[in-house]
Amino acid sequence: MGGGIAQVLALAGYDVRLADVSAEVAASNLDRLLTEAGQFVADGLFPADAVERIQQRLTAAASIEEAVAGADFIEEAVPEKIEIKHATLARISAAARPDAVIGSNTSTILIASLATAVERPERFVGVHFSNPAPFIPGVEIIPHEGTDEAILPFVEEIVRATGKQTARVKDSTGFVLNRLQYALFAEASQLVEEGVASATDIDTIVRTTFGFRLPFFGPFAIADMAGLDVYAFCYESLQTRWPERFATPAALQELVDAGKLGTKSGAGFLDVPADRTPELVAYRNKAYVAMQKLLDELGPAPIHSGSTGSEAGE
Repeated sequence: MGGGIAQVLALAGYDVRLADVSAEVAASNLDRLLTEAGQFVADGLFPADAVERIQQRLTAAASIEEAVAGADFIEEAVPEKIEIKHATLARISAAARPDAVIGSNTSTILIASLATAVERPERFVGVHFSNPAPFIPGVEIIPHEGTDEAILPFVEEIVRATGKQTARVKDSTGFVLNRLQYALFAEASQLVEEGVASATDIDTIVRTTFGFRLPFFGPFAIADMAGLDVYAFCYESLQTRWPERFATPAALQELVDAGKLGTKSGAGFLDVPADRTPELVAYRNKAYVAMQKLLDELGPAPIHSGSTGSEAGE
């Protein structure tokens, strides 16, 4: 993760220094990142001059202290163990400039819990990239209660310069990405355990139905387009088997009771005006056809028929 973040920051024109458990490991990581960037260029994933640009901007430091000296922004991306993060953040904040902004790439640990290891914790914030960092466009920005909000535009400017999209999220265990991701995984696992469908068939359903919509629309936009009254009816149906597990969300019921049924009524979670519905439907249809063409062009993912492993993303 740290290496991928370093690559995109260097490509965005920032001078970046890598640090690891030793100078030798940092130097080895730098060589790996340059080799990897060359492969990304060959695969058409990075611009043609990416290796040269990264080589000009990215260096390996002998230590954490050397890496952070004089830096404006520092991103911690050590393993997801609080004791390792505390030790690393303590070293970073002791050696960094007093006004340097410090970010953590933690996936699930409360930012406030990590902030206890940081000198001047008001300059500390969660900056959660997703794996693989060069290619996943979303980044969670997570201030804790003590974060100085004046630093957030600075952090967002840096992240957006890499071509990413940022979303501000409150400090809550798992934040947004992983609460949603693991909720889906829990329900998928339950379906397998109940014998409703195999893991392979569940993956197929997710990829080819509601998951197919997700690159273009989030859950609230999808609900608004489907009709919030339809969602309420579906919850009622699910409640015949799991009344507590699929209790109707209060926010959904309040909107339905108020006659705010989504795009067809001109008001819902996102309040898309009714007269924009034809434009929205046209975009939706064009987007889905374009996605299918892209999938046809790429071909099936090499998961079955001889695949030896996979890379999980957080």
